[in-house]
Amino acid sequence: MKILIAYDGSSCAAAALDDLRLAGLPSEATAVILSVADVWVAPSPDGDLLPQEAGTAMEERIIAARHQAHEKAMQAVEEARALAIRACNRVQTDFPGWEVSAEASADSPAWAVLKKANTWKPDLIVLGSRGRSTFERVMLGSVSQKVVTEAQCPVRVSRAQDKQAGTPVRLVIGVDGSPGADAAVRTVAHRSWPPNTTASIVAVVDPVLAAAVMWRGEHGKKQTADAQERVQAMVEAAVEKLRDAGLTASAYLLTGNPKQALLEAAERWEADCIFVGARGLRGIGGFLLGSVSTAVSTRAHCSVEVVHTDNEGA
Repeated sequence: MKILIAYDGSSCAAAALDDLRLAGLPSEATAVILSVADVWVAPSPDGDLLPQEAGTAMEERIIAARHQAHEKAMQAVEEARALAIRACNRVQTDFPGWEVSAEASADSPAWAVLKKANTWKPDLIVLGSRGRSTFERVMLGSVSQKVVTEAQCPVRVSRAQDKQAGTPVRLVIGVDGSPGADAAVRTVAHRSWPPNTTASIVAVVDPVLAAAVMWRGEHGKKQTADAQERVQAMVEAAVEKLRDAGLTASAYLLTGNPKQALLEAAERWEADCIFVGARGLRGIGGFLLGSVSTAVSTRAHCSVEVVHTDNEGA
């Protein structure tokens, strides 16, 4: 497994490192810690970079300013590299079977993470929900939503967890029959979870959407019943898949606004992570979860993994 971890030294980034232990990750993996300096590194001003007609005094001042800007940018990159190395050492200690390396770059933080992901092709991107402010130069920034939206692989937006050692991991998985939701179930099933991990499969009926498309008459009643049976079969199949993977799994069919219902369920059950597909289905009888990944990853009290399918872009 290849894991790309964005790190900027903030408390949220530190929480992301802690959260790795709750993500069901394998004992052997390859991880890259990427820290980004949010600066532009200008070319070195050495040499004759100015028109000959420029005045000597002004030329010297401009060259000196360019030297200073270049040195400050390079210093920011080195600070980012030091952060990445520090995080690398910590991850290596927590996961001795992993091959972990540190990288630093100068770029817009979100683009740096996405560009690395596009070239390296990780199986998972991990980042904190928030980063340092732009005034601190070396930063992850508030980039989680851009990465969630545009990445081609699962993205884990990690949050700090007040969890005692030995407490079973609790997962909530939103399903709606979409390829992304199915991929989320498969992702959970393929992970290496500790004993007693529990998974709650949640499908949400949106009554407003259901009323808008409700079929009428006897034929409509049959269509509605068929839709309910499809949803029931969907959640039961997901539960069976997770039980086969060794998890304690249960199914729940809730009613309400899908975003709010999923968030409230995760908080009520003290979930450590919510898994959702990047894109959901809409409108089939109002029984399906819909596309809620952005709202859930933004508002959840716990970590969230947004799973993209192989043929799905942002």
